[in-house]
Amino acid sequence: MPVAQRTHGGLFLETVAMAVETVREQKARSALTILGVVIGVTSIVGSTSLIRGLDQSLRDSIEALGPDTIFVTKFSAVSIGSRQEFIELLRRPNLTPDDADAIAEQAGSIDSVNIVFGQGGPPTRERVYYRSERTKQLNIFGSTANYPDVGRVDVVEGRFFTPGETRRRTSVVVLGQTPAQALFPNTDPIGKRVRVGNQRYRVIGVLDETASPGGFDMGQDDFVVIPQTTYQKQFGIRAERMFGGEMRAVMIAVIPREDTTRDAAIADIERVLRIRHRLRLDQPNDFDLITQDAVLELWDRISGATFLSLIVISSIALLVGGIGVMAIMTISVTERTREIGTRRAIGARRREILWQFLLEASCLTVVGGVIGVLLGSGIGVAVHYLTGFPISLPLWSFGLGLAFSASVGIIFGLIPAIKASRLQPVDALRHE
Repeated sequence: MPVAQRTHGGLFLETVAMAVETVREQKARSALTILGVVIGVTSIVGSTSLIRGLDQSLRDSIEALGPDTIFVTKFSAVSIGSRQEFIELLRRPNLTPDDADAIAEQAGSIDSVNIVFGQGGPPTRERVYYRSERTKQLNIFGSTANYPDVGRVDVVEGRFFTPGETRRRTSVVVLGQTPAQALFPNTDPIGKRVRVGNQRYRVIGVLDETASPGGFDMGQDDFVVIPQTTYQKQFGIRAERMFGGEMRAVMIAVIPREDTTRDAAIADIERVLRIRHRLRLDQPNDFDLITQDAVLELWDRISGATFLSLIVISSIALLVGGIGVMAIMTISVTERTREIGTRRAIGARRREILWQFLLEASCLTVVGGVIGVLLGSGIGVAVHYLTGFPISLPLWSFGLGLAFSASVGIIFGLIPAIKASRLQPVDALRHE
């Protein structure tokens, strides 16, 4: 190795050692200097762990619906825009059981159709009672016998109701996991009589747990399912008046045949419903067709905007920390003017002084970044264990936090470092 290169390497290591020693000796000042950096990096890592965890878990839940399943609704979040557009959406005609029947009979590319009352709008909520026990308010769904197939959920106890029970308006109910565990923790629920609202039903089955984001309880199992004809008999097709329009909680789920494409099935559904709703060729659809891809695209926009907003908010704390670094380093330069003059007098060059103060600032902020990464990770893990909220701690989030902290030290430490390097030896030695 050339002598000049070894000399420069030795000077750099000596400069680093001096910077670290200065930070170590001034513990109180260093702690106050890096506080803003710690808060900023903690916010970045903590928020990233929660958002990325929820993002991945929701993606898994959406993908569990199946890539080919098509949902037909009056309108959806995909089509909601301004307030005026929302009012127009509310004025669309409500979906009906006849719409579902028409799709099943007239769309040749469709394998299975299921209509669900209580989804796709204002929910129907009631308590379920068994003897002296009762549940919290639960969602009451009215469905056809195709619910398990289209909803991709298994019956773990008993069975689901049959098409014949649906036609006869039989008072039978299938429980989600929440009411099953609340009412029958140590008892076989099959055959028991429960009360849904003011009507009595016989329990014939229990559904498996619904896919949940990372095990986080979002109320996805807080429901019971009854035949859609029985639902209409007890509740009617409930409607809510909103902004001059009427909203009914009705959703139709459709699965195409295996030998056809999803696009062909969508075209078939559009053809049937446009004819039923008497739409002209120049009129847009008065219903929404939702697929897994559309939901994922919407979630991408929401999660991306949320993540960017949190990064911006966290960066404000880093900015405050950077201003603190610049202020403290400027004070440090003033206090150590004679030291700088002495070093310059015995041969230290300007760039060595510049590097010393720049490395001190970087050392401070990197230490703050490491502490922030540890605290942010700890907060994410604590939230997960206390609430079950899904988290993700990708290595790139640690790198992002450390990169931000190092950048703050370099950017905000540059001005004090340049000021120190420009001091003349004679003027510095005269400083009191």
